Amino acid sequence: MRLTDAAAQRISELTQRADSEIVGLRVGVKNGGCAGQSYTVEYAHEIRPTDEVVEDKGVKILVDPKAVLFLLGTEMDYKADKMQAQFVFNNPNQISACGCGESVELRPAKIDG
Repeated sequence: MRLTDAAAQRISELTQRADSEIVGLRVGVKNGGCAGQSYTVEYAHEIRPTDEVVEDKGVKILVDPKAVLFLLGTEMDYKADKMQAQFVFNNPNQISACGCGESVELRPAKIDG
């Protein structure tokens, strides 16, 4: 996983403004939504032994171990406009997305070797 400058800046802002100590953001994938899966983003107060730690542009992303194969090669961006502000995932493992943009269909990344 890698971050755009906008995503790194937003993560930095969020961790500095949090009410308690935050080590980074935890990113994962959960089942649900009309396309089958959705991305999750939450504050991480600690690094779990099973987390995949990604440090990019001065911030940490902790990838849930169940999501690693679904997020390989993904770029995390942050977009803000007049109507909404959100993290956006540019994921080569995404097969499709629902019309509302809230859920996606993902396939595990193929590992050569």
